[in-house]
Amino acid sequence: MFIILLKFADKAKAPSLMAGHNTWLQRGFEEGLLLLAGTVKPAAGGALIAHGATREAIEAFVAHDPFVAEGVVTAEILDITPARTDTRLAFLKD
Repeated sequence: MFIILLKFADKAKAPSLMAGHNTWLQRGFEEGLLLLAGTVKPAAGGALIAHGATREAIEAFVAHDPFVAEGVVTAEILDITPARTDTRLAFLKD
């Protein structure tokens, strides 16, 4: 499981790239890679939870985000191995 933190570096460029960023997010959900996407408050960036892929695949996916490619955000990828979960999230231990 991966937590991806997207921290704003150049917010001024975000509006012109928002449509591409949203398309990128949608592709991640359609491909079954992303489980969650949300805003880090207060307006500091975004956070994603991804599952079911290798770190290399996650890195390649993140590199294709227009926000990352154009320097709107910096990306930090945290690789987490769940040891304990609520029963509703047991699939994350696979």
